[in-house]
Parts: sequence; structure tokens; C-alpha cells
Amino acid sequence: MNQNKHHITDVAIIGSGAAGLSLALSLANHCKVTVISKGELTEGSTLYAQGGIAAVFDKKNDSIESHVQDTLDAGGGLCDKTAVQYTASNAHDCLQWLIEQGVPFDMEFDSKGKERFHLTREGGHSHRRILHAADATGRAVQTTLISQVQAHPEITLLEQYNAIDLIGDKKLGQNGKHIHGVYMWNRAAKKVETISAKFVALATGGASKVYLYTSNPDVSSGDGIAMAWRAGCRVANMEFNQFHPTSLYHPELQNFLITEAMRGEGAYLKRPDGTRFMKDFDEREELAPRDIVARAIDFEMKRLGANCVYLDISHKDKDFIIEHFPTIYAKCLSVGLDITKDPIPVVPAAHYTCGGVMTDFNGKTDLDNLYAVGEVAYTGLHGANRMASNSLLECIVFAHAAAKDILAKIQHSPALKMLPMWDESRVTNSDEEVVITHNWHELRLFMWDYVGIVRSTKRLERALHRVELLQQEIRDYYAHFRVSNNLLELRNLVQVAELIIRSAMERKESRGLHYTIDYPQLTDNPTPTILTPHAHDEQPK
Repeated sequence: MNQNKHHITDVAIIGSGAAGLSLALSLANHCKVTVISKGELTEGSTLYAQGGIAAVFDKKNDSIESHVQDTLDAGGGLCDKTAVQYTASNAHDCLQWLIEQGVPFDMEFDSKGKERFHLTREGGHSHRRILHAADATGRAVQTTLISQVQAHPEITLLEQYNAIDLIGDKKLGQNGKHIHGVYMWNRAAKKVETISAKFVALATGGASKVYLYTSNPDVSSGDGIAMAWRAGCRVANMEFNQFHPTSLYHPELQNFLITEAMRGEGAYLKRPDGTRFMKDFDEREELAPRDIVARAIDFEMKRLGANCVYLDISHKDKDFIIEHFPTIYAKCLSVGLDITKDPIPVVPAAHYTCGGVMTDFNGKTDLDNLYAVGEVAYTGLHGANRMASNSLLECIVFAHAAAKDILAKIQHSPALKMLPMWDESRVTNSDEEVVITHNWHELRLFMWDYVGIVRSTKRLERALHRVELLQQEIRDYYAHFRVSNNLLELRNLVQVAELIIRSAMERKESRGLHYTIDYPQLTDNPTPTILTPHAHDEQPK
């Protein structure tokens, strides 16, 4: 058996997006923090977030109550109102913290020549309340936070590490619910390493890579949700996967989003013949919530047999378009598409996981000393549909809450244990990597076909049957071969796929992002879909 490296820290944070880095910075003046990043620090969903962050800065025309009501309306009757109020009430202070970190949000001058933040509007919002950095807000947030964590002496950054599994009492043969650390795969050294920590926080993002077409980067494979489930945490509302209505349809620029803010600034959705269609589906037209817009596009594409629809902002002034959407303008121009003259071909793509690991308002999960923050978590904020620009906000609000809770407990936490090393004595290197690749594609294809924007009971049953077969193959594979990046991600994606399918089968109605042709009506008094893990979860090798 090879002796693996053993790291020791106060708080281990798995994930390096807005949630993970905000949590690290909020803790690091008081304790030692280690951030575990699956790829490079920059490579996560935060970097690609375009639109902005919602908060009430225009107190003359807007209010926290309005932000709350808009979120509740978008959430389709399934938001936890207390969670929404908590998030909206803390939004301004959290944005102020980001501003103090150096995030360069766009400014403008009012009629009296006084400088103020430029606020834009997105679908579902009744007022302009979105702070943004042009059309690349996520990049501005991510690069600012990275520069801060890299400069902090109490933050250790581990890049190119896949978290494998949480190490809790159950894995140590004990009966408690305490988490002691993490097994992780050093991708460069191709070795498993161990980290002991007084607290562990999951900030791993969502699971949209389970679908064939997604706006997400490659790292979004549901790792935190799957690990938490295996360790014994409940998950909720996994059937609600948001499909962004407008992902660029172009072979050379896959996974490129066209921000919702473009519709907020007056862009029209059109059929291939140039006619608008959103007025046929909702009185808010292009400013309807995402689930309505995505289903309308899906309906029109299927009805017409079209490969895409079109988003057209060319009727606006050229300088206005380039000023507000410089990233999109440049990207599209790189493939010969001038958005100041041409409509943009778009299709829906899996975008955001609205469910996740259940937490309280401090980010605490069902297990002692384990937290979940950001897209990996279910806080009750989003309900059946996430409203635009509430996601980065959720990351910051709950990162600050988790940090406060951890710091209140850390002085009284028990001493760290030396944890058992990873046992590779009974496994070999695989010469069947093609099996993983094949299963990977099969999973993402049947999830898109059977568990996508429009579902049915028959499709869900077929998907569950396929996922159970894949799970058995992966269990056999995992037991006999050394771990690899693709195997770890596939294992997690298949687990998350099962959770999505089972959640979807439990909801006998159509609500928000979950639409099934067998139950098209809403039910009275809806509740979240909560799944509880069984006792027979996998043990480490």
C-alpha cells in the first residue's frame, strides 16, 4: 500500500467559485483555510456568469419587499419565504463587501452629474436592481476574489484536485454524524491524498453536466451533491434543473450563453421566419421567467422542426449594443456573426441546479461540521425556478452566514484525528477507459432525451432503468480499478442523475422547471421533494 500525503487544516473548502472563495476570505483572518479546486482556480461556473447580482440599491423606486415578491413569483410557489427574505435582506451588505474587495461594477452619472451604480433588469424582476460588470460580471467577481485569496497568508490553494469522498464517522466504523476530512485525487501526481479538517464546506457548484447540452464548464459534475448523499445528507428539489433559454447555437462556440440581460434591454425572440412568438405564451413576453421562455422555445423548435430560434437586438443602436454587451459582441464576431446587424441563433441548455444538499440558513447540512454553500446547496431560495441574478447573490450571502457559524464553533471543536490512508492494495490500472467514455455519453444523452425540458412518466421510467444499469457497471469498475478523473466524475454524475430522476418521478404535477405531459396541472399545497439516503452507501476501498 502506498502512503499518501496527509494535509491538515482548520477548514477545508471544496470548490473555488464565488461561494468557496467568499467563504475562505471571510474565515482566513481567524483560522487556517484550504481551498480545493478541481481544475485551475478560474475554472468554474462563476467565471462564466454574465448578467449580474441582484440587490436593492435604488431605494427610491425599489424595495426589499419587491425583490422578495419577484423571487417568490419566479419560484412557482415552492420558495421558502423566510429564505427569500433572509437573502434579499442581506443582499445590499454582501454586495457592499464585494465592492470593498474591488469588484468593478459598472457606474453611470445621474441627471445631476452624481456617479451611481448602473442597474440593469432581467427576466422576472419588476425593477432595475442588477449590479453588473458589463456582460461579464462573473469574471469580474472571480478574478477579484482570486487575487485576494492568493494574497492571503492563511489560505492554502490546492489546484487540480478532485474530491473523492467525505470521511465521516460512518467511514471510520463509528455511529456519529461527524465529518473529519476528505479523500482527494491529486490529478498531477495521480495519487489519492487525505485532508483532515475541523470543518468541511462543499462549494462544488451544480450538476448540469449530467445533460448533453449545457452552459456549464466541464467541472460541473455534481460532485458535492453526490458526496454529501453518500455520506448521509438529504437532498431536495433535484427535479428542478433550470435550462437557460438562450445558449448560442453554433458549432464553433458551444456552451456560450447569451445573457438574459439582452432581453432585459429589449432583444426579441423570433422564429426562423422572423416573427416574434413570446406573446403567444406569456403577457410578459421576452421578460417572462426562464422556465416559461425555455419551454416556449422548446415548443416552437419541436413544432417547426427547427434547430434553433433567434434572439434579435439589431434594432437597437450599434454603440448601445457594443457598450452593454462587449463580450457577446466580440465572441459572436469571432465566428462571423455581427449582433448589431444579425439575429443570434439560440437554443436552451441545462444551466442551473435549483435543488441540492439541504442546509439551514447557516449553510449547515445534516452532518456535524459539514456545510454546503452556493449552487450545491438547497436553501429554499429558488423554489421551482431560479430567478435571474439571485445565484451569485446566494453564494455570497450564505458564505458569510456559514463563516460566522463556523467561527462561533471553531474554538470548541475537537482535536483533529489522523485519518486512515486510502487503500489501493487490491486494485489495478484500467485498460478499459473506453467503457467510461461510452457510459458518459450514454448518460448525458438519455438524460437530455428523457429528463429534459418536457418529461413523461414513461421517459422517466426508461431513464431510471438505464441509470440503475450504469450504476452497477460503475460500482464494479470502481471496485477493481484505480480512480481517475473521468471515473470519479462519471460516478458522481450517475448518482446525481438517479436523484434527479427519482425526484421527478415523485412530483405528480407540472410546476416551474418540472414539466410532465402526464401531470400538466398544478397541485394544491405543494411541498419540496426531499430524498433521504439509505444506510447501505458505499464504503471506501
